[in-house]
Amino acid sequence: MAGNWKMYKTPQETAIFFERFNSLADGWEKSDIVLFPPAIDIPAAVAAVNGTNIGIGGQNIYWSKEGAFTGEISADMFLAAGASWVLIGHSERRHVVTSETDADVLKKTQAALGAGLRPIICVGERLEEHKAGKTNEVLIKQFAAGVAGLTEEQFAQVVIAYEPVWAIGTGQTATPEIAAAAHRLIRQEADRRFGGEAAEQLRILYGGSVKPDNIVGLMKEDQLDGTLVGGASLDPDSFFKIVKAA
Repeated sequence: MAGNWKMYKTPQETAIFFERFNSLADGWEKSDIVLFPPAIDIPAAVAAVNGTNIGIGGQNIYWSKEGAFTGEISADMFLAAGASWVLIGHSERRHVVTSETDADVLKKTQAALGAGLRPIICVGERLEEHKAGKTNEVLIKQFAAGVAGLTEEQFAQVVIAYEPVWAIGTGQTATPEIAAAAHRLIRQEADRRFGGEAAEQLRILYGGSVKPDNIVGLMKEDQLDGTLVGGASLDPDSFFKIVKAA
């Protein structure tokens, strides 16, 4: 059960969030919990979750270890700051902030794994692709170019998040049936490339306007192994209600 804070919260606000959230999640062992705050908040978040089972991750990395790449952050830097996870290929990186390609996603994933970070690789179709019935086509392409180039050993370390772009921050949510169908396709692609056991072990999260009032219906689908939550992860009480749905 993961939460992406996007560009919200200062280090001080991060500390306040975890004062409340840690008390709610104390002793929770029924699912993994990972939060992805802005890079500037990573040290505060890591300090706040010390001694808990809550993971902290970066929202994006660059594939080089170092160099003249102003504004970028390497996997080694996040690891040194205490992060253990990283988001890769989020739709806002692909379509809003930059024009990240599937080839970029693969290079970033390989860099993350090489440094020892666990990547959550995001895939999903835009509204026009959804309306045109191209969801499967888009997901197959993104998997082939952004994931299939991994080795079997590398693939065993990744998590995939299906996030229909048309449902992110819009209030629209893919129905549980739509989400399950997309997850099933991704698992089939994993089976085709990496084998049945790898596909069965793969965890696929759903992301797209997940809230406390729709999480139960989503989690009833056995293809959904968790969620990647956006805005609803900014409030500790709201996010823990979602975590409990696991």
